[in-house]
Amino acid sequence: MIKNIKAFIKKLNNFLTEVANDTEIPERDKKILLAMIALILSPIDIIPDWVPVFGMMDDAIILAVVLDYFFAVLDSRILLRHFPWDMKSFARLRRIARVTSFMVPGFIKNNIWKYKKDAYS
Repeated sequence: MIKNIKAFIKKLNNFLTEVANDTEIPERDKKILLAMIALILSPIDIIPDWVPVFGMMDDAIILAVVLDYFFAVLDSRILLRHFPWDMKSFARLRRIARVTSFMVPGFIKNNIWKYKKDAYS
């Protein structure tokens, strides 16, 4: 089991590193994503976890923003170029991203990211 967890973490780390180094993603977007992932992993929260209901909401909203960026903003071809798991996992994550995207305010979707999809993709 620990071997599986280590393998998963290694694949996840490689995936995030490769996406972070992709030349099609603007540097500003990479910095914002890195900051958001650091906030999720950090023990210091915007709203402390001991606050009922709202304590976990900040992490959930940040995760929803990250998933929305990967699966709604980026072109799938960029993500698939680096995705280390199978298409079934990709489809499952995309479904989760669509379900959680309601937590991402419209002004974030419209104003925070520099990346623009190719009109012909």
